[in-house]
Parts: sequence; structure tokens; C-alpha cells
Amino acid sequence: MPTATERARADALLTGHGQTYAREAGVKLRDTPQPLYQLLVLAHLLSARIRASVATDAARALFDDGMRNPKRMSKATWQQRVDALGKGHYRRYDERTATQLGEAADQLLERYGGDLRKLRDAACGDVDECKRLLRELPGIGPAGADIFLREAQGVWPEASPYFDSKALQGAARLGLPTSPSAIARLVKKNEYPALAAGLVRSALDKRVADDVTARADS
Repeated sequence: MPTATERARADALLTGHGQTYAREAGVKLRDTPQPLYQLLVLAHLLSARIRASVATDAARALFDDGMRNPKRMSKATWQQRVDALGKGHYRRYDERTATQLGEAADQLLERYGGDLRKLRDAACGDVDECKRLLRELPGIGPAGADIFLREAQGVWPEASPYFDSKALQGAARLGLPTSPSAIARLVKKNEYPALAAGLVRSALDKRVADDVTARADS
């Protein structure tokens, strides 16, 4: 059973730093094709060595410019994708990413009719197989697949609890359990994605962990 300190720190993390990256990018996540695709694009952008705020801004810019689904992403020109990424200041990897976004959209349309639920069905709900199939899409590596499933677990319950290695690093920094099943006992099931996002922020920024422990332990 979680200790009182562990529960207090989990609660403080949710309250102060528990916004999902999807929500930060303006994605209202549901188990429908368009928001799932937008989460995939966000996971692609977040997996690069770039600030998360830049990745979420770039995702918003792509969506604001109409590239909200794989068909629209595929029909956009390479230059339109580069320009949208530039609006979000995603410039270091913009040319390669613009190419990969187009290729991934084409492949998603060809294999799954643009619907990531069909990828999940092809994996028969198996998380490891979902990860493998996601990694077949251009631009989605191990980190991108982890990010997608970490956030998608809120609408894909078969993937939960999903706390990847980066989330576990954050848990360790906060003095929380470092196994997914133990972390899951700290919050309600519908809070898993928010907790995972907070744990990642703790892993990436020691100031987050210091803030959480100060709030919880005061």
C-alpha cells in the first residue's frame, strides 16, 4: 500500500504539474481517428531533443494550418509543413520532420485507412505489438511510441498502466515507487496520463521535483 507521503507527493504532482502534453497542445483526446492522429504527431515532435514547449507549439501550428488528420497532412506540401513547424520555432529538425510527417501520414492511410484504432486492432490490444507497429511509422522511434502510449492510455485502457522509463525516472526523483503497478496505486485510473506527464516533467526538470516535495512535505 502507498504511504501517506507517497500519496501526498502524487497529489501535489497532479495539482501542480499534471497537465498532459496532449492538453497542452490543444488536443482533446478521444478514441476517435483525428485526436489520436494529433497525439501521434505530438509524440513524433516531442521525441526529438528539443524543449517540450517548442514541440507542443509546433503541433498547434500544424493543426492551426489545417494538418489535423493524415489526409490533410499528406496533401500539404513539404514547404507548408516546414513553414508550420517554423511558426512553432521547431527549426532544428524542421526539414527532416516535415518529410517524416508526410511519409508517416501516407503509410498510416495506406495501412490503416488513417485510423490508429485499426493499428491497435491489428495488435489485438497487445501493448508490445502496438509499440512495434507504431515504430514502423516514419519518425516514430522507441521514445515516440512510449509518449503516444503514455498519453493514449486514458482512452486505450488496454495499454494502462503505462509508465515508461522516463516516467519511472521521475518517480525515482520524487521518492515514489518505480514499478508501473505500484505507481498506478497512487491515483485513480483516469489520472494515469496526467500522473505520467507530471512524472516526466519531474525527470526532465529537478525544479519540478523540488516544488512537489516542498508542497507535499510542508
